[in-house]
Amino acid sequence: MAAGTSKPVTQNRADIPAEFRWDFTPIYANWQAWEAGMNEIDSRIDAFAKLKGSLKNGPDAVLKAYQAFDQIGMLQYKVYGYTALQRDVDTRNQDVAGKFQRVMALFSKLGTATSWFTPELLTVPQAKMEKWIATTPALKQYKFTILDNYRQQKHVLDEKGERLLSYAARFGATPKATFQELSTSDIKFPMVTLSDGKEIKLSPGTYQSVLATNYQQADRAKAFEAYLKTYAATTNTYAAIYNGVLQQGWFNAQARNFPATLESALDGNAIPASVVTTLVDTVRKGTAPLQRYMKLRKKLLGLDTYHLYDGAIPIYKTDKQYSYADSRDQVLASVAPLGADYVAKYQKFLAGKQVDVYENEGKRSGAYVSGIYGVGPYMLLNHNDTQDALFTLAHEGGHAMHTVLANETQPFVTADYTIFVAEVASTTNERFLLNHLLQASQDPKERFLLLQHAVDSIVGTFYTQVLFADFELQAHKLVEQGQPITSDVLNNIYLKLLTDYYGDAVMIDDLYKYTWSRIPHFYNSPYYVYQYATCFASSAKLFKDMTTGPASSRAAATDRYLALLKSGGNDHPMKQLQKAGVDLSKRETVQAMVDQMEELVAQMEAEAAKIP
Repeated sequence: MAAGTSKPVTQNRADIPAEFRWDFTPIYANWQAWEAGMNEIDSRIDAFAKLKGSLKNGPDAVLKAYQAFDQIGMLQYKVYGYTALQRDVDTRNQDVAGKFQRVMALFSKLGTATSWFTPELLTVPQAKMEKWIATTPALKQYKFTILDNYRQQKHVLDEKGERLLSYAARFGATPKATFQELSTSDIKFPMVTLSDGKEIKLSPGTYQSVLATNYQQADRAKAFEAYLKTYAATTNTYAAIYNGVLQQGWFNAQARNFPATLESALDGNAIPASVVTTLVDTVRKGTAPLQRYMKLRKKLLGLDTYHLYDGAIPIYKTDKQYSYADSRDQVLASVAPLGADYVAKYQKFLAGKQVDVYENEGKRSGAYVSGIYGVGPYMLLNHNDTQDALFTLAHEGGHAMHTVLANETQPFVTADYTIFVAEVASTTNERFLLNHLLQASQDPKERFLLLQHAVDSIVGTFYTQVLFADFELQAHKLVEQGQPITSDVLNNIYLKLLTDYYGDAVMIDDLYKYTWSRIPHFYNSPYYVYQYATCFASSAKLFKDMTTGPASSRAAATDRYLALLKSGGNDHPMKQLQKAGVDLSKRETVQAMVDQMEELVAQMEAEAAKIP
């Protein structure tokens, strides 16, 4: 692997060594090849539409349709990935942006052209279909997918109904698009002057930077007030947009004969509604460790009052850096318990040119992994040599290896894993890294900072996401009951939630009631955020099973975990996790996460007592 030791000084992408930049040629050699791929999908869509009316002819006809679907699907990943990845490393490139819009328009055509398929499939009696599958070997890889359609049969409309709903897809995206424009394109972020006399513009990134780096509480308070007032100024518009999201969800639920929006959102993956309600109820009763941590932060920061805007400032300063090369070595070493084969495949992936490592002008922020079947995962980073960047590499590496193992084990139709299990792999890798680093250090300050990272992850990925899920549950129920959705209603729900979760450990400033208005997940993907928390609870259980107890039980747990990663999407996620040893229908699975938070905060208190 490359021996780069620190991040490049340059922000010019062309000046960053090629070994740290994505190579797109494994997807397509050039734009001409991509154009040919677009034309091929278009022709395959037309050919698929001509299969309408053939499914009743027998198993060979069903097989032909599913194989045609696979061919289109694999091309979808390639034409989408080739444009989306290049767009994300230079968001200023309007030519690529235009090509991406063409991809999405083609996908919309696909949705309409295939709307006949499921209703027609379901005209074949299930018993006959199961016989066809049993007597046609090539159909067996489609068994789970086919039979899952029958499970959802009562929620599938006839062909006319499905076509009508497909026409509504673009209209249904309007609230999301409106939120995007209001919150990014049209928003005017304020200028503030801090105590050092410096005037700054409070963009989202700058605002987070102030909260995470400015040790003057008065400056953090000033930034918070100005930033939240920006959203408060248009709160009625945000409420109207969110009402559109809620009404759309309730419309879809009723159109498909679901009793509530929650059941509609969860049915695709066969998740019982009780998983979400049990999660929320258990966490509501388990907020004591969260409040204990807030009080510890207040004490160590020496603050008279503690506010939510004090939650990101580091308790202890450190100048320790983690170069990409060192981070890469650390994450590889940390997953040794998963076996030599896992480590070798991980090393091979990181050595390739499918990791885009450093920030450059025009590159999107954050980090993600995008899988392309037959090519492999592409990982986007913005590595800046911080501890957060180290753990981000471990997190995204978990996603990448999940994709690697699923794609090499599963056929295309069952390779794609659900979000419900996706974050299990990423957070498990983070936990392995934390364990590795704690074992290597006896310095109480370094150990405290590592523990704090783990606890902050639980706060952000577990407690905060459950609070968000709680908000969604309450808002959606109001719509289902025919109650009004106004800014005041939403503000009151959110403010009450903050009090319920944080108690007297935090001074709840009134402006925080507007927080709901700026949470993209509420608008973009309703009933999504709870999965962060369930994945976190699952990974905690799996890590414990793989690292404690007799060697034989640890080995068995590791085998079950690797089998989970290799299973892709070949079963419903609840069943996949149960096979791995996690049952999210049980309250104690969620309670274990609460208990782990309590243990970690206690360890932080012990390490803090040793620091001069």
